[in-house]
Amino acid sequence: MIKILANDGIDPIGKKMLEEAGFVVDTETVPQDKLAEALLNYDGITVRSATKLRKELIDQVPNIKLIGRGGVGMDNIDVEYARSKGITVVNTPAASSLSVAELVFAHLFTGVRFLQDSNRKMPVEGNTRFNDLKKAYAKGIELRGKTIGIIGFGRIGRETATVALGLGMNVLAYDLFPFEGSLSLSFQGGASVQIPVKTVSLEEVITGSDFISLHTPFADKPILGAEEFAKMKKGVAVVNCSRGGTIDEPALIEALNNGKVAFAGLDVFDNEPTPKAELLQHPKVSLTPHIGASTNEAQERIGAELANLIIDHFNK
Repeated sequence: MIKILANDGIDPIGKKMLEEAGFVVDTETVPQDKLAEALLNYDGITVRSATKLRKELIDQVPNIKLIGRGGVGMDNIDVEYARSKGITVVNTPAASSLSVAELVFAHLFTGVRFLQDSNRKMPVEGNTRFNDLKKAYAKGIELRGKTIGIIGFGRIGRETATVALGLGMNVLAYDLFPFEGSLSLSFQGGASVQIPVKTVSLEEVITGSDFISLHTPFADKPILGAEEFAKMKKGVAVVNCSRGGTIDEPALIEALNNGKVAFAGLDVFDNEPTPKAELLQHPKVSLTPHIGASTNEAQERIGAELANLIIDHFNK
């Protein structure tokens, strides 16, 4: 009987699918320092972003035949090394795309109407300085007609572009792999329309966008640093729902303080789970604690997709 440790949890739908296929699924989290011993009793493991599966651990668990990542990024797994050892490594890149894209726009709508600051001040000052706060937050802007730059045009980047197009925004997109095609906008009742989209240079995205959203894997150095901020439009906004480390955080703080960047929306940080206090307390930053894929719908899709991948692998 195949045993799977879902160390960072799995949606009940995925767990049920695996159990109905004859697998044993344990969902009790094993601490990182106890994993080597625990995994000797399992054939496979699924993780999210919390559990780390590095070379040293992989060498200690030769019985593991599959590693499943619920989500997109696999920065916490030494993927190529695992595969060199004959371990199958799978993830679920499509399942969370819409959830992440919608969070991008939650941050954008928050920033353009100053909600991140008003939600802090209204509870303590709303009954004494109501008119002052009303004046302070009276210069919001609309998203329609503005240009969003999308850096990284994979599944999540394209989903973000689709939401933007539906709102009447212009899209500039960049990716290491150029794209020229169309995106489908679907409407209630089954109607849809195809919108042509093609990628441009990174320089065009950085210099020509009113808002910039990052959708790239972790890189050796930040994609957006002081040099890039200097080239952006004054009053630009930046959203990062991809990976910590893709923005130079000190450079971002400087750009927020000098007014080059109007606001930032951050779901990911350099030092998770202990982000910089200066970012957490900044009045121009909208904050979430790495919840891009954390919707009920996305977790159901991730669980089901992961279960199917595991079942297919062990039933070959």
